[in-house]
Amino acid sequence: MSSRPSILIVDDDEVFRTRLARAFEERDYDCRSASCFDEAVVQAREDSPEFAVVDLRMPGRSGLELVQELASIDPSTKTVVLTGYGSIATALDAIRLGATYYLPKPADADDIVAAFARAKAPPLEPPEPDYSTAPSLARTEWEHINRVLSDCGGNISEAARRLGIHRRSLQRKLQKYPPNQ
Repeated sequence: MSSRPSILIVDDDEVFRTRLARAFEERDYDCRSASCFDEAVVQAREDSPEFAVVDLRMPGRSGLELVQELASIDPSTKTVVLTGYGSIATALDAIRLGATYYLPKPADADDIVAAFARAKAPPLEPPEPDYSTAPSLARTEWEHINRVLSDCGGNISEAARRLGIHRRSLQRKLQKYPPNQ
């Protein structure tokens, strides 16, 4: 039994699959590869890998189906989904079905190793809001007025109508310099 971590690379692009397998072997992984859903399932049932890299779109059954199947074979298999056709919906589906992470193509071995590492890390804490740097009410009003004026193509009468103020009041506000913070 090898002490090296095992990885299964599943992609229908033979050149990409071969290069990625070589890169993981250089990083001391026990690397196996497959070109489709069926080959990957056979290999996973024979010897479940610790890690898997799965292409989202392949001929036949999709990578999402493979993610689900790999998770049912061995729930401890960590899977990264790669795709050149990424969307938020497919990323969410991949995670929901058992993927550890989701990366857009082109991705190299370093990107994939980093994705496995990020998956083990705790979620990021949101930064504490710094209310001391919040813009003043006058500055916010000035920015809003200028945004509306820009949306109206510089037409002061239309901007005044949208803002609900008199045209002359708007002209006076526009003559002022922007307030500091």
